[in-house]
Amino acid sequence: MLFNSIDFAIFLPIVFILYWFVTNNNLRLQNLLIVAASYLFYGWWDWKFLSLILFSSVVDYIIGLGLAKEDNATKRKALLWTSIIVNLGFLGMFKYYNFFLDNFVTAFTFFGADIKGGSLNIILPVGISFYTFQTLSYSIDIYKKKLEPTRDFIAFSAFVSFFPQLVAGPIERATHLLPQFYTKRTFDYRLAVDGMRQILWGLFKKVVIADNCAEYANLIFNNSDDYSGSTLVLGALFFTFQIYGDFSGYSDIAIGTSRLFGFDLMRNFAFPYFSRDIAEFWRRWHISLSTWFRDYLYIPLGGSKGGMWMKVRNTFIIFIVSGFWHGANWTFIVWGALNAIYFLPLLLTNNNRNNLHIVAEGRYLPTIKELFSMLVTFSLTVFAWIFFRADNMSHAISYISGIFSSSLFTVPRFAGMGGALNTIILLLIFVVAEWLGREQQYAIASLGLKWKRSFRYAIYYAVIIAIFWFGGKEQDFIYFQF
Repeated sequence: MLFNSIDFAIFLPIVFILYWFVTNNNLRLQNLLIVAASYLFYGWWDWKFLSLILFSSVVDYIIGLGLAKEDNATKRKALLWTSIIVNLGFLGMFKYYNFFLDNFVTAFTFFGADIKGGSLNIILPVGISFYTFQTLSYSIDIYKKKLEPTRDFIAFSAFVSFFPQLVAGPIERATHLLPQFYTKRTFDYRLAVDGMRQILWGLFKKVVIADNCAEYANLIFNNSDDYSGSTLVLGALFFTFQIYGDFSGYSDIAIGTSRLFGFDLMRNFAFPYFSRDIAEFWRRWHISLSTWFRDYLYIPLGGSKGGMWMKVRNTFIIFIVSGFWHGANWTFIVWGALNAIYFLPLLLTNNNRNNLHIVAEGRYLPTIKELFSMLVTFSLTVFAWIFFRADNMSHAISYISGIFSSSLFTVPRFAGMGGALNTIILLLIFVVAEWLGREQQYAIASLGLKWKRSFRYAIYYAVIIAIFWFGGKEQDFIYFQF
């Protein structure tokens, strides 16, 4: 079920009414309703994959109880590794089996051996990378004694399957989200209104920005051999805003929807395209995944405590693993490695934590230095996104070669250029709105709060009209494939 669908527009108010007006604020009934609604939400795609979520929930619930009772270090490690193997085993089977098989066959063919492998026609379950990492955080935190296991299976199932963030995050930690299912919740009008405002902005990002950009990004990337270097640059820019509007829009809708039910989800995006270096970009982009890898991979590997070699090694590991998490394709691995290379000069010069505050905080305009730093960081990010979007490495190299040609300095031309100009105007308005709201949790969080209600609601209605009037052709959320 898509957030930007009629199905969800009917589903959400029904669940909201049942949650607040039928359960009589009974915590257990509310949690049970969330589980039922979440399973219905997920089963809308393919009900067969519900068994994976249920199995993962049962396994980690039992392992959590076992870790609480067990004091023997060896047995505790065995329980933890059971959780890791089961969860990553499912993820590896569905997501990476064919990738490893194909590369294994290719490697042996290169050395003269004729090996035939049978690829499987596997359908990737929506959101498996997200809820797998979420349940893993539960087992790991109990193992590290940062969290007491729950004995309430309904609450735990609600934590694993919570429908607003089930299929594309944010990837919540058990220490943050799970305790909220134990706490009595009462309706908060102010929180609900803020949630609706964030949902509205998320829909604008997705429907107006991402879906319009997708049309032209797909056109240019899918026919890249036919276009000039300048047009290919424009295609990369369209994809850059497509993936931001798509993914951060999803996160905004997820966070806003959660607030309607009295839950607080972690922030997942913090205006990353205004970053002044790559380190800042990764503190602001897909925050839930970046911090997950930091806490559960980078720090256990030694983090930054060792010598420079260890810091460099660990940095490359988390970036490459992060790239591989996104998909079974060498393009994602190269994208991760490229970001590690971007990050390396900051690490070697100990400048990776220079920009911790908001750019141009308290000011309307950035300084020349800040503007230059943002443009350089943005350009590096756009270049890296080419690998992320390309079908394969050959396509990525061909696309980049096409950019760095004499046609780079020509006027961009492609079919539908007139419509693209409208999208570019919308992008400029969007960037201005994001810049003005960069000190908030999301761009319109405080827009018009001190104005008269009539003016404030006029702005909201204008955004709604823009969604219906300028909305692009419906596109699936990009991160559903991960």
